[in-house]
Amino acid sequence: MLRLTWVQPEDLLGHELRQAAEDGREPWTVAARWRAAGGPEAPARAGASPRPASRYLRQLAEDLLDELADLPSRLAEDEPTDLAAIRRHTPQAPDLATRPRPAAPAPAALEASWLGRAAGCLLGKPVEKLPLDAIRRLARSTGNWPLDSYFTARGVPAPLLAEHPWNRRSAGTSLAENIDGMPEDDDLNYPLLNLLLLRRHGRDFTTTDVAGLWLDELPAGRTFTAERIAYRNLLSGIEPPRTARHRNPFREWIGALIRADVHGWTNPGDPAAAAAQAHRDATLTHTANGVYAAMFTAATLATAATGRHDIHTCLHTGLTVIPPRSRLARAITHAVELAEVHPDFDTVVDELHTVHKATHWVHAVPNTALIAAALTHANGDFTGSVCRAVSGGWDTDSNGATAGSIAGLLAGDPTALPDRWTAPLKNRLATSVAGFDGTGFDTLAHLTHREASRP
Repeated sequence: MLRLTWVQPEDLLGHELRQAAEDGREPWTVAARWRAAGGPEAPARAGASPRPASRYLRQLAEDLLDELADLPSRLAEDEPTDLAAIRRHTPQAPDLATRPRPAAPAPAALEASWLGRAAGCLLGKPVEKLPLDAIRRLARSTGNWPLDSYFTARGVPAPLLAEHPWNRRSAGTSLAENIDGMPEDDDLNYPLLNLLLLRRHGRDFTTTDVAGLWLDELPAGRTFTAERIAYRNLLSGIEPPRTARHRNPFREWIGALIRADVHGWTNPGDPAAAAAQAHRDATLTHTANGVYAAMFTAATLATAATGRHDIHTCLHTGLTVIPPRSRLARAITHAVELAEVHPDFDTVVDELHTVHKATHWVHAVPNTALIAAALTHANGDFTGSVCRAVSGGWDTDSNGATAGSIAGLLAGDPTALPDRWTAPLKNRLATSVAGFDGTGFDTLAHLTHREASRP
C-alpha cells in the first residue's frame, strides 16, 4: 500500500494531539481514547508511519481530528489569527502607509539576499532531520567546527556515516564535493511562486489568489506538511481560510515562514505592509504562531531592505508586528537575550533545545527563535549567521535559508558574500516552478526589483 506522507489521518492524529497541548486545548481524553484503541504515536521524523492502519483506526482518527478541532483554547485571546485582532495586540507596530514609499532595494542588494537564501539553504540540506549531536560530530570529523563552510563527506569516518547518514534527498547535490548550482528546494520554490503572485495580482492579492496560483503552478508532490494538507483541502472543495484549519496539525509549523521573503523585499521600510502581505499568504495554510513567523520574517526583511538599519533594529521591528504575549514573541525575545549574554553559541543552542525539547523539529516557534538568535549572535555577519542557524539543528535548510536572506540583504551586494558560498551556486537555480528552471539569481533580483518598484 502506498504510504503518502503528511495526509493520512492515523499519522495526523498524533501530531494534532501534540498541537492541541501546545496551543492551550485539553486533549487528554481524546488521547486516551486513541491509545486505548491501539492508535500509534506520530511519526518521529517523517510524514508517514511504516505500516497502514486498520479501516477502524483510520475512521477513528478522522473523527478524533474533528473532535479536537472543536476544543476551546485558553490561549486564543493572546494568539489570534485574524489580522484586525493581531493589530489590536500590536499598537506599537510602525505604520508607514501615509508616508512616501521608500525606494526599492538596489538589484545588487536583492541579488545578495537571493544568493544568501540559496547558500544558507544549501548548507543545511545534507543535515536536515539529523539530531543536534550528529550535526556537531559530522562537522567536527572534517575539521569544520565551528561550522564555516559547506559540509563534506570527505574524511568522515565510515562508522559515523553509518550511524548518521546524510539526508538521502540532498546528499547527492548538497555536499561540497558535488554542488553544481542550486538544487531544487521548497525554500526557493515558494519565493518564486510569490514573485509570480505579485506579477499576476499585485500587492493587493487575496488568499484565494494564492490558492489559485498554487493549483496552477505548484506540483502537489512539491508540497509538505501544512502546505500539503491545505492543497488537499483545496482539491476537496474547502476554501481559505478553512484550508489552514481542517485536519491540519501542521498549521503552526515553519511552512509560512519560508514563503515570507518576497513580501519583505517588496515593502522596503514598511514592515506593517510586509506583515499584512505575509498574513494573506500564510492564512492559506497556517494559524496563530505559524502566521506570526511569516509576519515577523517579512517585517524584519522590510526593515533591512532600506539599507539603513542594523540586524538588531530589524529583529526588534519584526517583533512589533506580532502579538507580544504569543508563544513566538516570547521565544524570540528569550533567544535574542541568550544570544546577547553567551559568547559561545553552542551554549545558546543547548539552552534553546532544552526549553523547546517537547516541540516538533519543524515547528515555527523554536526554529524562528533559533534564526533570531543566530542573526543576533553573529551581529548580522553573513557567514556567522548562516553557520550558526544551521549548526543549531532542527529545520536546518529552512533556518539557513531565512538567516541567509536577511544577512545577505544587510550585506547589500553579492561581492560582500564570500566566494566559497556563492561560486558553487553557478548563478543557476533548479526548480519545478514553470518558467524559472535554470534562472540566474541576477535575473531573479531584477524581477524582484521590478515588483518592489511598483507604485
